[in-house]
Amino acid sequence: MSQTPYRVLARKYRPQRFEDLIGQEPMVRTLRNAFAHGRIAQAWILTGVRGVGKTTTARILARALNYEREDGTGAPTVDLATPGVHCEAIMESRHVDVVEMDAASHTGVADVRQILETVHYAPVMARTKVFIIDEVHMLSTSAFNAFLKTLEEPPPHVKFVFATTELRKVPVTVLSRCQSFSLRRVAADEMTAHLKRIADAESVTIEDEALAVIARASEGSVRDALSLLDQAIAHGEGRVEAQAVRGMLGLADRAGVLDLFDAVMRGDAAAALDGFRASHDAGAEPVAVLADLAETVHLVTRIKLAPKAADDPALSEGERLRGREFAGKLSMRALSRAWQMLLKGISETQVAAKPAQAADMVLVRLAYAADLPTPDEALRALAQPGDDGGPRPTAPQGPSGGRPGPEAMAPARSSPALAAARDFSRQPEPAQAPPTAEASPTLVLQRFEDLVALAARHRDILMQNALTRHVRVVRFEDGRLEFAPAGDAAPDLAGEISKKLQEWTGKRWMVSVTAGEGAPTLAERAEAEEAARLAGVQAHPHVRAILERAPGATIVDVRVRDAETAEPELDDAASAALPPAEDDDL
Repeated sequence: MSQTPYRVLARKYRPQRFEDLIGQEPMVRTLRNAFAHGRIAQAWILTGVRGVGKTTTARILARALNYEREDGTGAPTVDLATPGVHCEAIMESRHVDVVEMDAASHTGVADVRQILETVHYAPVMARTKVFIIDEVHMLSTSAFNAFLKTLEEPPPHVKFVFATTELRKVPVTVLSRCQSFSLRRVAADEMTAHLKRIADAESVTIEDEALAVIARASEGSVRDALSLLDQAIAHGEGRVEAQAVRGMLGLADRAGVLDLFDAVMRGDAAAALDGFRASHDAGAEPVAVLADLAETVHLVTRIKLAPKAADDPALSEGERLRGREFAGKLSMRALSRAWQMLLKGISETQVAAKPAQAADMVLVRLAYAADLPTPDEALRALAQPGDDGGPRPTAPQGPSGGRPGPEAMAPARSSPALAAARDFSRQPEPAQAPPTAEASPTLVLQRFEDLVALAARHRDILMQNALTRHVRVVRFEDGRLEFAPAGDAAPDLAGEISKKLQEWTGKRWMVSVTAGEGAPTLAERAEAEEAARLAGVQAHPHVRAILERAPGATIVDVRVRDAETAEPELDDAASAALPPAEDDDL
């Protein structure tokens, strides 16, 4: 006798009704209300990541549209508890009136034309002819255009259901003719409960932690989760343990990852390297270990900012307890720094010729970064009196005791960078240091030009430009400035100037806007001076003679040179060639 071929769990437990879809309650509620009130759309487009049920939902929709009982009664409905006449054939993709097309292999306009040629024919057996097009974003532009007219005004007996993982690649002309539903990723706790029900139905003993590992590895895809569960059952021969699942997936043991995280955040490089080597020898991939470390950093950060995150049912008891412990002892600066370093390290490890060695170096960087003080801690350490070898305050313990953790005010061993900073800070001041606002809180400004120079000294380009172009000074004295705004000056320019002056001079200034004319801005004065200089040069007899002998020549710039560096203007031959000058001051 021939044995019945084995059906994988992803096909065996494929949803048959809307109630069987997990994690898609908003879409189910919308469709239920639409069917109940007779507001059934002519086309739907389903989007989401792989394995969340797009094609399955399309078939359930086709079944709901063509539901018919054995006695010939029935109407479109989402209540499909009792199988109808067409239900089995539709769900098995062998119904004559439900046409499925894979757009990944039928991308051209000729493939779409074959569908459109049959649209106007009535259904053979069912009530509605349904066209299900999977991966619709793979259609060519011409194929999409061929759909538009029929999609906008289809016959009453035709419905379209599109499915895609790349909604952005679908033209907006198609999207505007469809009702769009986004199938979301299934949450880890819902996925774990779903896998538990299937394991019980298959009479398989599986640890809760193993279910959580599979749920996390699936990343919200039900099909991926069932495929991994199928593989884990075969791997465990009827009993599935978390350690075996991690080995099957190439993941590090979760407790080992937490110990590794503890070691690197304590700055214990030796323990971190030993922990990684043990995980690698057990079959964990280097990139997977670093990814698990990054996931741990993310978990601890979430718990620190939102303590309720530790109550996630997908977490093990060890993750909850140690996650809260890490969150209480690690600062946001240390966690953010570890996150950035791990992101960089994962990309380096992926392209490295020897990933294990690259992962070792990432862990070493993480461990040594844990001993580095934060900028504010370094400044406080610099401000403390005493020599480098003097006594230091006792640093707080790391997450698991032992060496100082990242919250330490200063590391037990003197950091070379910190020592160099202290040496630099003890160097004497220059004999003639330029006055600054910090060193001279009683800075006196005699002229408005001194204020512009002060802005230039502080390298505040925006304020320097505003003072030069938008301020017409009415009155200026030390501690007071009255001006009339010019051009497109900012409405809050007076407030900004007052704030900067107090910051730079160390005292409060009275800055006000008046309705008077005010003196020309520095930019207007510079332009007037340049125009006057240019007019004077143009009136010089020598310049006039040159311009007359070079038709079309113009003066583009006039520059004033120092008398010491100025070269003779004209040699004897040139002087003889020009008419006598009336004024030799050019």
